[in-house]
Amino acid sequence: MSTRLSIIVIWLCFITLLCMGIVMVASTGLCASVPHGESPSTFVYKQCGFGFMGLVFALAISVVDYHRIRKFVWLFWGVAVVLLILCYVPGIGLTINGEQRWIRVPGFTFQPSEIAKIAMMVAMAHWYTTHREVAGTFIKGFAQPGALIFGFPLALILFEKDMGTAAALAMSGFCIMYVAGARGWLMLLALLLGSLVLYDMATGNANRMERIYAWLDPQSFSQGAGRQQWIAILAFARGGITGVGLGDGIEKYGNLPFAHTDFIFAEVGEEWGLLGSLGVLMLFTMMTIAGIVLAIRTQDTFGRLLATGLVCTIFWPALLNMAVVTSLLPNTGLPLPLISYGGTNLVFTIASIGILTSIQRHTPVVRQSYWPLRRLQQNPKL
Repeated sequence: MSTRLSIIVIWLCFITLLCMGIVMVASTGLCASVPHGESPSTFVYKQCGFGFMGLVFALAISVVDYHRIRKFVWLFWGVAVVLLILCYVPGIGLTINGEQRWIRVPGFTFQPSEIAKIAMMVAMAHWYTTHREVAGTFIKGFAQPGALIFGFPLALILFEKDMGTAAALAMSGFCIMYVAGARGWLMLLALLLGSLVLYDMATGNANRMERIYAWLDPQSFSQGAGRQQWIAILAFARGGITGVGLGDGIEKYGNLPFAHTDFIFAEVGEEWGLLGSLGVLMLFTMMTIAGIVLAIRTQDTFGRLLATGLVCTIFWPALLNMAVVTSLLPNTGLPLPLISYGGTNLVFTIASIGILTSIQRHTPVVRQSYWPLRRLQQNPKL
């Protein structure tokens, strides 16, 4: 597959998912708008506006040479870190459902973690491009980028109680480190330490432990912490193979909390059935494979690493969300990219597509597939 075909596949999958998302927000937004006293069309109009804004950003970014980002990489990273810190400042940070993910600005709110995920991928790609000859060392290849460039903002996101986003970003960062040539045993050690931290945070919080118990037995907790996942199971069961029909789902009518955001995939299963659910999974899979092919065939190291990171920031959240909704994982409160209602997530996910397009347009390609470490060891001039 050529890079041109890869980016075409990415855009076709992305546009299809975006259209499906708008349709599902229109279907579920009616029920979500009633408790807020808003017009039934409010959510779909906002989602269309966010989608249009993201498309404008993506098209603008795609015509700019992505190498220019490196001139402002540390400014971008620093602004993202400051915004994450502001989540903890009283009067600026906004706490919703016990989580400090948002910043309140006159007229709207947004999630700094969505900005930070792109900034972190750019910074990691820049670091490993600059230090590619020593990517396999402990200090410059693992400790410095892992603890400072990546670990510090990741900790800020984690202690916002946004464990889902932190887990998805951690896996995205590990993917960049692996492709760049960091030592596998060091990444495995970091993964084990991170798992211990998550375990300690989960066992030390009664609400998180209740979510885990509810995940293990959602029916017993169907009126409490396991309500969302239990109702989601019922929605998939009711949808069957072909679904009950667009707009005919009933679980969204007060039964399924956050049916337009975190658990919108359950409504896809109810109204579109197994075929629609597998279609969403297939679209994300095709987009991920095309993104990986684009990264593999990009000759420039910075572009290759950045493409890898950006593809992962879409793939991992999507996979985790669908795993949560189908009760394969405990509830983490993570939206489904391009489909769930939400402005910041949608705009910056589409912006990532724009950066991938810029990488395809402004870098030469290689005629054989390879990851950088193995080739760089043979030819450091690449």
